[in-house]
Amino acid sequence: MIRYHNFDIVFAEIPDETTLAINLTGCPNRCPGCHSPHLCGNSGRVLDEEELAALLRVYGRTVTCLCFMGGDADPEGVARLAEFVRREWPGLRTGWYSGRAQLPAGIPIPVFDYVKLGPWIEACGPLTSPTTNQRLYRVGSDGSMEDITGRFRRKAI
Repeated sequence: MIRYHNFDIVFAEIPDETTLAINLTGCPNRCPGCHSPHLCGNSGRVLDEEELAALLRVYGRTVTCLCFMGGDADPEGVARLAEFVRREWPGLRTGWYSGRAQLPAGIPIPVFDYVKLGPWIEACGPLTSPTTNQRLYRVGSDGSMEDITGRFRRKAI
């Protein structure tokens, strides 16, 4: 069962998207220096199709993307919710921020438009850092994954 702590509309997680980011709880990764350790516990509201539909009825017209922030304890559940969004809101893009180094086998990658992979390693920095270990991919309809991490980096003026 997937649970979430909170959500917000954000502009920096997915380039060129206005994103409804939902912070999922129950994170099993326990990355040293994690900026959101409160998401390790299995607390919060249940995020099922009914709850997700309620959120999207309120925010769906103001966002271009829905991003699941976490969910590594139940990747199949995250994929099922992304499939639900694809079916019910076909114009809304979907993303998944995972702390895993790679997606588990059997996840239907084309249900996502974006996937971020990589555990938090404080010394490497976030996606904006040139030394980051994390990668953000744009997913093609065929399941191909294009690394777009560089779009986070600012050019010096």
